[in-house]
Amino acid sequence: MSSASSRGGPKPLSDILGELFAARGFSRLRAMKELQDAWDAAVGEPGCRQTQLGEVRRGVLNVTVAHSALLEELAAFQKPALLAALRQNAPGTVIHDIRFRVGPVEASNSACGNAGPPKGELR
Repeated sequence: MSSASSRGGPKPLSDILGELFAARGFSRLRAMKELQDAWDAAVGEPGCRQTQLGEVRRGVLNVTVAHSALLEELAAFQKPALLAALRQNAPGTVIHDIRFRVGPVEASNSACGNAGPPKGELR
């Protein structure tokens, strides 16, 4: 007896779409968008403009920070709150720790999920 006939007929559309999304990487893209939105909300302005999320490896989120003063602020004072916010607002990604490093932050990250003012405008 084949596996299709043992299930009793056609597959539900939700199963087929789930398999398609997994095969095409849509779930990973959705999880990254969810993580980015959670990060922007947690770090706020101007931090979201001065940081860039990297990959998550073995539960560790890598974040590039524009300058060392912000790195110290985030790592020393805000890290526990950031972890809690990410765990709550981005449940699709398991995060145990955040590692910060100073480096260039792309200008395309300046939108902060449309949460901030337009480019060139100061608050």
